[in-house]
Amino acid sequence: MDIRRVVPNLKASAPLERSRQFYEGVIGLELAMDLGWIISFRSRSNPTAQLAVLLNDATAPVHPDVSVEVEDVDAVYRKAEGAGAEIIHPLTDESWGVRRFFVRDPNGAVINVLSHRANT
Repeated sequence: MDIRRVVPNLKASAPLERSRQFYEGVIGLELAMDLGWIISFRSRSNPTAQLAVLLNDATAPVHPDVSVEVEDVDAVYRKAEGAGAEIIHPLTDESWGVRRFFVRDPNGAVINVLSHRANT
């Protein structure tokens, strides 16, 4: 299974604009995505080095701790179900071009497993 990137998802405790100022102005990352409830940043020299800050997930019941982009999210979903893992958010096609689900890891962390859909 090809893992494309792993992104920590930080829960915002201040307005997102303050996070944007910090991660762009102080840390030196560039804005990769802004959906209003989540902003993500990436390295200018390594676009898979990313970090996200979100208020609350707009379409899921909980805040994911980490996002893992995989080559085939459907295959990982079947593996998670087969292993008896706790699915927190079902396999869903999101309006911003990803297909994803949330699963709880053995430590209690919520993992957002996703793939980008073709033609988005």
